[in-house]
Amino acid sequence: MEGTNPVNKKLAAALSGGAVLVLALSGCSSDDGNKELDAWAKQVCDALPAQDAKVDAANAAIKKAATDNNAPANVQKTDSQAFQDMSDAYKALAQAVQKAGSPPGVEGGEKKQQDAVTALNGLSTSYTDLKKKVDALDTKDQAKFADGLQDIATELGNLSKSGNTALKNLEQGDVKEAMAKQDSCKKVAASASARATTS
Repeated sequence: MEGTNPVNKKLAAALSGGAVLVLALSGCSSDDGNKELDAWAKQVCDALPAQDAKVDAANAAIKKAATDNNAPANVQKTDSQAFQDMSDAYKALAQAVQKAGSPPGVEGGEKKQQDAVTALNGLSTSYTDLKKKVDALDTKDQAKFADGLQDIATELGNLSKSGNTALKNLEQGDVKEAMAKQDSCKKVAASASARATTS
């Protein structure tokens, strides 16, 4: 089993920064806001907790599978399911942002919305690709399996970073303030912050 140990740990380490949506939200809304924008923000924010929880659970499963004595076949099965769940979560988020439409009264809002949708859909596709790669690994050959996981860990680290920026451009100015007021967004921001402290 020795061959996979360091790599499994590397895979788990790649996830430590992988909170789905590190919402850069501060709760300092200075005015009464824009009711239409607040309604838009609620629609987007309400979609976040379930998907954030799904990605967090997938991350936790990958970390748990990366224990020293776990057989490659088990690691492969767990990681494959986790990547599928992540792909589904980002796809659902893309659909939520698409459905909400462009944030009302925000300059360049339509472009920002579409850019966020494109980024989230891109992440969904990338996680599907990782699932295919992990499914194709040879679990009978320890050395090859370890090499394959090494490549996947590198890609995963990059994806975790881009996951954190997918919505950043959309979350600016009035949009950020409107989202910061929503309980569902506060919940996600609090859980992301708690994860950052414990990882």
